[in-house]
Amino acid sequence: MTHLNKKARLVFFGTPEFAASQLNAIAKAGHQVLAVVTAPDKPAGRGKKIQQSAVKSLALSLGFKVLQPTNLKAPDFIQSLELLAAEIFVVVAFRMLPKLVWELPPLGAFNLHASLLPDYRGAAPINHALMNGETVTGLTTFFINEKIDEGMIILQQKLKIGTTENAGSLHDRMMLAGNSLINDTISLIMANEVELQIQEQSSDDKVAPKIFKEDCAIRWENPIYKVYNQIRGLSPYPTAYTDFVSEDGRELRIKVFEAAIEEGGTQENLFSLLTDNKTYLKVALSEGYLHLLKIQFPGKKPLKIVELLNGFKFEGKWQVNTNL
Repeated sequence: MTHLNKKARLVFFGTPEFAASQLNAIAKAGHQVLAVVTAPDKPAGRGKKIQQSAVKSLALSLGFKVLQPTNLKAPDFIQSLELLAAEIFVVVAFRMLPKLVWELPPLGAFNLHASLLPDYRGAAPINHALMNGETVTGLTTFFINEKIDEGMIILQQKLKIGTTENAGSLHDRMMLAGNSLINDTISLIMANEVELQIQEQSSDDKVAPKIFKEDCAIRWENPIYKVYNQIRGLSPYPTAYTDFVSEDGRELRIKVFEAAIEEGGTQENLFSLLTDNKTYLKVALSEGYLHLLKIQFPGKKPLKIVELLNGFKFEGKWQVNTNL
């Protein structure tokens, strides 16, 4: 792009690592970050130590002013934003802004979303795209309005999804791709060269709601590719899980991080767990076997199957629980 000279006076809103990467790119491009708005610090981990968001840590290291409102409509927060007199608000992986916030800057407030809108509106677009077996996804910048992820589109960028890619690797690739898209968007706005595109509404639009624990229970009765896509779409976080159940009633709640499909008919009972106790562990399904390549036992760290079978042997018959 040719119009990269005009620098913006902006306020950045974001919380997780994905947003921190975009803030860093904006700072490197030389834009004037007047303040960074992020979630309040909260206890995390087993020790419940108070932890800063990835965005706050980066903002402090770059010397930016940090605001952490609990109420986005609080008069003192609104006043502090007004006093900054920003031209643009940039929003990445943050909660929904009230109208009295997003209508403040004269050049608008825009969001970076990890899907090709209007598909995959919602909190978990990366996970849902993979769980649905998509081969292409992308990023969208759009002006914020009253509705979630429904504003006018500024720019989009497509990304192919690898057949073995999981949510973690796709997240990291999209995070990097967002760096240039977000700066291109700021440049277009500053040069008054935005060509807006309306989001066409359709009943076929795919959605990406927040993922809950019940969404992570592996549905073994689904077609084998759907099971495989559920596992990679939830890996490494929040992670698909199942129970191993032995014939004498023992149960192990395990998380599955990586799997592979072996197509073909199976002679064994459906949902049986098969292993040589050395190199493989697989589940018999109607269209073939699903090999479990990396799993985690309760209280242990995730292990590749060969490592796991070094220290644990399956005795007797086992199967996976289909009633979670």
